[in-house]
Amino acid sequence: MTQKRKILMITPYLPRRAQSGGQNSSYYSIKYLAAENDITLICFSRDQEGLEEIKQFCKKVIVVKRGKTWELKKILYTGFSTYPFLVANYISNDLKQTIATELDNNKYDLIHCECFYLMPNIPKTKIPIVLVDQTIEFAVYEHYIKTVKSWKKLIYPFLWFDVLKLKYWETYYWKNTHTVVAFAQEDQKIISKITGRKDIELFQNGVDNKFFESKPKTVKSKFPSILFGVSNMKWMQNRESVEMIIKDSWPAIKKAIPECKFYIIGRSAPDYYAHYRTKDIIVEEADFDGGEHDPMYYYQYCWALVAPMGSGGGSRNKFLEAMACRLPIITTPEGMGGIKIENFKQSIICDYKDVAGNTINLLKNDKKRITMGEEANKLISGKYSYQNSVKGLNQIYKEITKK
Repeated sequence: MTQKRKILMITPYLPRRAQSGGQNSSYYSIKYLAAENDITLICFSRDQEGLEEIKQFCKKVIVVKRGKTWELKKILYTGFSTYPFLVANYISNDLKQTIATELDNNKYDLIHCECFYLMPNIPKTKIPIVLVDQTIEFAVYEHYIKTVKSWKKLIYPFLWFDVLKLKYWETYYWKNTHTVVAFAQEDQKIISKITGRKDIELFQNGVDNKFFESKPKTVKSKFPSILFGVSNMKWMQNRESVEMIIKDSWPAIKKAIPECKFYIIGRSAPDYYAHYRTKDIIVEEADFDGGEHDPMYYYQYCWALVAPMGSGGGSRNKFLEAMACRLPIITTPEGMGGIKIENFKQSIICDYKDVAGNTINLLKNDKKRITMGEEANKLISGKYSYQNSVKGLNQIYKEITKK
């Protein structure tokens, strides 16, 4: 029997099934990596939700308490150091000490780090580090500051300087880490171009088998319905997308199809969008209780997922899950990163100005919508399972460790 590799994995959260794409990907990666790897997991988290579930796949799990984001000392540290706020927010003496102690007391074949902004906490070591960057962070924040309005324009120079620092450090770790893994081919090309490295690896994001193997338990709504979600609304890209729909797409859709309803579903959705609630705009949290608030319920209940994205980066877990559940997607070119579709066959990629029109046409054409959903399911089930994704990651591990 082949000896298992010993992996030290470090994550900026406690991996669990959630509306956060990163947490979801980490959870299922660990689940399927466990067969060939002994994983010691160090999480930087504010809570311990999901701890017992992830423990079943790990040799050991250590949770290091993370403080509040907006602390004065972090803001001052950002202002007087070379680190951007995102990195400063994840630098922790407790985390540094925990990692150092673990490396001193145990032997590991490699270190797997999710997200570059944890890297300053890892001491200098000869152990190969695999940096998995789920998205290109500086590009996301660069897009964000270009869209700031009102009073935030007063601090625009500070925001821009912070993005420059973010780009510097993200690029630094891309250049100086043993192995870098991107979540989308588009990101892989960008990282290769910036760094000059030709060895940037690719992780094909996936979806758990339950989404495309289980038969629908929920009957489609009797009225036309569109969904945004199921997403973590704390992530700025998701909030921007909701605002884009509310501002431009929803009025046109509602005018053309008066009986249509819009579901804004996800983590912290009521915190941000409760003021939009009407009889036709439903705003709810989502969880994995298997009932009416379960993500799969909304994927099976609604007619289409509408999600124009203002910026790209990584791949969208909600798209993979929705398509696996036979729910077609209408998005912009920035949205479908990491998922290779045949346009207008498995889903729709279009210019922002055409989102409403394509949504209306799809809602009015039952045969086209159902066929597109079936084709989406075939695509995801054939190419985008987490089992296949982890095979690729295991191969990367194997080449590094020769195990």
